[in-house]
Amino acid sequence: MQKPLIILTGPTAVGKTKASIGLAKGLGGEIISADSMQVYRHMDIGSAKITKEEMEGVPHHLIDILEPDDAFHVVRFQQLAKEAMEDIYSRGKIPVLVGGTGFYIQSVLYDIDFTETAADGPFRREMEALAKEQGPEVLHRRLRQVDPASAEAIPMNNVKRVIRALEFYQETGVPISVHNRTQRQKESPYRYAYFVLNDDRGRLYERIDRRVDRMMGQGLLRETAALKAMGCTRDMGSMQGLGYREMLAYLDGETTLEEAVSLIKRNTRHFAKRQLTWFRREKDVIWVDRQDFGCDEEKILAYMLEQAKKRLGFDPEWKEEA
Repeated sequence: MQKPLIILTGPTAVGKTKASIGLAKGLGGEIISADSMQVYRHMDIGSAKITKEEMEGVPHHLIDILEPDDAFHVVRFQQLAKEAMEDIYSRGKIPVLVGGTGFYIQSVLYDIDFTETAADGPFRREMEALAKEQGPEVLHRRLRQVDPASAEAIPMNNVKRVIRALEFYQETGVPISVHNRTQRQKESPYRYAYFVLNDDRGRLYERIDRRVDRMMGQGLLRETAALKAMGCTRDMGSMQGLGYREMLAYLDGETTLEEAVSLIKRNTRHFAKRQLTWFRREKDVIWVDRQDFGCDEEKILAYMLEQAKKRLGFDPEWKEEA
């Protein structure tokens, strides 16, 4: 029998954290973070990391487990997430996969096979050196020549992902976008309910602006300066996260603080648009538009719990029996 899985995703700042707690509580679940930044220690403000108080006693996995200089990518995420899922299942609980990194979610949902992905080797080091010497646009142009679909999906500044795509093509002769599309056609090994929480674009952008202002008030600049003092540099994957790279540019004298904050807001809005484009390509998802429920959190949660129980085949008394 397929094991149950709940997925909650959506664009940044849409309100996934609060909804995820309600889902986990209502279904006897534990949360696995599918976020590329909350995995790092010392990076709390810029990653909008959930606090102990916000967790409300719900166990969370894959948060605060790596140092900022540790490598973290989809293959490692999949491995760690599957380990966490087996731990959760062993205690009779339901994994609730929560976050906005679509490829991470996809890697678990369809159990994508990464065995053909090239290992660290001379080609990767050559590409890393090329990016340092001539800038990320050189690699992005090369990617566009061999895999236009990946070049469209991967931002130029995400050098690690660009290199992985080039590396895959170098190793296999197949664009990684084709490989991933084939993997997406697989049937999921799980019995799942996949929610995409969304909001009106204007309200979403307002939420993004407010979040950035709140982060600045909480000390994002101070947090970034402390990371820099620890030896964190902008070529690290962790420091390419939204907020950190713009604050580093300010600390390095490349922009004013006002310009840096404006860039964070703009780049976060662009990121949210890319996230939504990704989620619209996904199959068999349940879109939950906040405006359809008058932005009432209780109505949104009630709907998601109802749909989750239907998709997973639980009867109304399931929670009490679990």
